Amino acid sequence: MTVHHAVTDAPRAPVPSTATDEVVVLDYGGQYSQLIARRVRELGVFSELLPHHVGAEEVRRRAPKGLILSGGPASVYADGAPRLDPQLLELGIPVLGICYGMQLLVRELGGRVEGAEVGEFGRSELTVQEPGRLLAGLPREQTCWMSHRDTVYSAPPGFTALASSTASPVAAVESVERGVYGIQFHPEVVHTPYGQTILQRFLEDVCVCERTWSPASVVEDQVARIREQVGSGHVICGLSGGVDSSVAALLVHRAVGDQLTCIFVDHGFMRKNEGEQVIAAFRDHFKVPLVAVDAGERFLNRLAGVTDPEAKRKAIGAEFIRVFEEEARRVGDAHYLVQGTLYSDVIESGGGTGAATIKSHHNVGGLPDDLQFDLVEPLRSLFKDEVRAVGAELGLPERLVWRQPFPGPGLAIRIVGGEATRERLNVLREADAILQDEIRKAGLYRELWQSFCVLPDIRTVGVQGDERTYGHVVVIRAVTSDDAMTADWARLPYDLLEQIASRMIGEIREVNRVVLDITSKPPGTIEWE
Repeated sequence: MTVHHAVTDAPRAPVPSTATDEVVVLDYGGQYSQLIARRVRELGVFSELLPHHVGAEEVRRRAPKGLILSGGPASVYADGAPRLDPQLLELGIPVLGICYGMQLLVRELGGRVEGAEVGEFGRSELTVQEPGRLLAGLPREQTCWMSHRDTVYSAPPGFTALASSTASPVAAVESVERGVYGIQFHPEVVHTPYGQTILQRFLEDVCVCERTWSPASVVEDQVARIREQVGSGHVICGLSGGVDSSVAALLVHRAVGDQLTCIFVDHGFMRKNEGEQVIAAFRDHFKVPLVAVDAGERFLNRLAGVTDPEAKRKAIGAEFIRVFEEEARRVGDAHYLVQGTLYSDVIESGGGTGAATIKSHHNVGGLPDDLQFDLVEPLRSLFKDEVRAVGAELGLPERLVWRQPFPGPGLAIRIVGGEATRERLNVLREADAILQDEIRKAGLYRELWQSFCVLPDIRTVGVQGDERTYGHVVVIRAVTSDDAMTADWARLPYDLLEQIASRMIGEIREVNRVVLDITSKPPGTIEWE
């Protein structure tokens, strides 16, 4: 039995219950498209992101209460640019166009869109001339976030021009009678202070949605979906102890009970004492059936001589699945494999519409083509913060719910430019333990999205105890983020950095230099490899 693990269209979203209202977001290739869907869900309305070419019939089949057209990088006049299906405007539901989506609506309905001499990017001043329904009650002068080069110069016949901006004569339009609305700016980003208010007004006042989508409803819906997919089959879950695999495991356990066997594979690339903590939590506390496999030596042998990061990921992914196949034969006829794949994993692995592959994620692109399981992925359309909320709903302890993200291949991909040897892994593991200890003591653990160490394959000269040393360099990486789509380097206090470096050099004989990574995402990624 072979699974198709490569995604060719927008990620599947969790199926809502029949009592849950839905708003569909059509993705025209904008960098914030997935964020629109997330903001709608934060407002308590289920939202699904679909590629722009799905067609009116597919949207009609889902019976949404409203439709949002995302932004995009193209010009509405360019050859091959994504087009608007006119039938979408005949579905009898409200439509909101954002940026490129607004320009599509204006052009289709007879307004004027042209290329501007100067594009509008970043913060812009918005002036509301006629509040209408969409902007009612908002300040006349406000800031917003723009990202466009074409500009709307006149609204379509029968539409009201609501606002203008620094470089946009028409920055918002509406026709209450037709139920069509458009805004040139991006309400979904935090740089538009009233953006969430505008989205809420569209959802509540225009679409008349009931805000019933919540962590509790996700649990209910996913339990039903898992039962429908699995039936009476046996399921294996790869349990790492991270919040993703932990929440996925508990969702499946709640759905099918003893049909699930969790397998914890210690590949030897985990952080200090992590293996023991995972076993104690799930076997002793949650009473989930658990098989623990010590495969450290096997994975080390598999990575012998491997230095390329993609090769490491794929080798670890392939070996990981082989271990699962062997354990499956021991525990019975298991047909299903649970994975804690998140929405951001799918997007970065090229799963979104027209998205580029930034790196292959262990949960997505690192799986072999001959995988002998069907995948169960209950978190596939959730962002990390949504997963944490579901975990709290399931009763996960706070320490597990708020555990910082950790890559599936573990410390092996944090050894950069070189082979993951036992000696390097031990050095990195000890350095990471010191970093985590000091971050927690400083009360900063929950404030950071991730904090970890990187061990590049270089040595530097140092002086310790009047002797020349030639030791490892440890890189400290700490970032803040909301969803891992973008991230800023964390401004850790100097005295904390000094304490961390002092401990690493003093307690780890092989280390003689500690440096700090101050790169944000973009242009860098959070992980080095």
